[in-house]
Amino acid sequence: MSLRLPSEIVVEDVLPTLRVLLARELAEHGLTQREVAAHLGVTQAAVSTYLNGDPELEPRIADHPETAATVERVAAGLAEGEMDGYDALSAVLELIRSFEDRGPICELHEEAMPGLQGLGCDLCVRGANPELRTERAVLDSVREASRLLATTPAVVDHVPNVGTNVGTALPDADGPADVAAVPGRIYVMNGSVEVPANPEFGASEHVATTVLAATAVDPDRRGALNLATDDALLAAARDRGLDVLEFDAGYEDRGERLRERFADRGVVPDVLFHRGAFGIEPITYVLGETGAAAARLAVELVETAE
Repeated sequence: MSLRLPSEIVVEDVLPTLRVLLARELAEHGLTQREVAAHLGVTQAAVSTYLNGDPELEPRIADHPETAATVERVAAGLAEGEMDGYDALSAVLELIRSFEDRGPICELHEEAMPGLQGLGCDLCVRGANPELRTERAVLDSVREASRLLATTPAVVDHVPNVGTNVGTALPDADGPADVAAVPGRIYVMNGSVEVPANPEFGASEHVATTVLAATAVDPDRRGALNLATDDALLAAARDRGLDVLEFDAGYEDRGERLRERFADRGVVPDVLFHRGAFGIEPITYVLGETGAAAARLAVELVETAE
């Protein structure tokens, strides 16, 4: 993963656009190129390029309504003598901080560092903290699981019509928003497993229901994925000595019913399946400590079942 600091994004993508916009707005207020250059701390030649050339602008910054409001306020304040350099800098910094808080600077940073996508990064706003590290680990687990599923040819034949998903819950998760999964589900296209997006929290209610039922009984079982129910796969699981449990396919109160079954048994199974019902496709869940662990086990099972 390429290492790009947020400050580099500001210097290379944001400030050049803001300087062009401020130069044009100051010129609209009647300031000379020399005066504009003095306010912006650039050369007069640079100002001439800003005004008469065709400098490249970053559209996500240039077209943002907060940018327009800040540029108008700063230019008017400088032109009318109601702002000095300190005031102008303060206004620009306020805009940049706003853009660093899930704004266009975040988007630009994710493009420069694709590994940040889907992490809900708050480094610029909150700095590093244990909660963010835990969230990253959960998202990384789902990402690892997705890659494994997408690169294992045998998985193709076990993806149900409704699609596959894989989830990992945060420690002490208490709702679907605390379970990371793949938005839109994983599906098969042209004979290959396709992962449509980076993992996000709250992306799959069905996988989250199973994961939350498991963690309520065994806090170490925080991962699960679904596959099509297949007798060869179930046989492979039993041959390995895994704990396999059948459950009712109905959706109504499924989480509570699973939680009660697990509690009655005193243990969460390794493999959980149903045979379907009217309008409900037969589905098997493989569970593990994380989504990645569940995916590794699922891959071993589908390859054995081939």
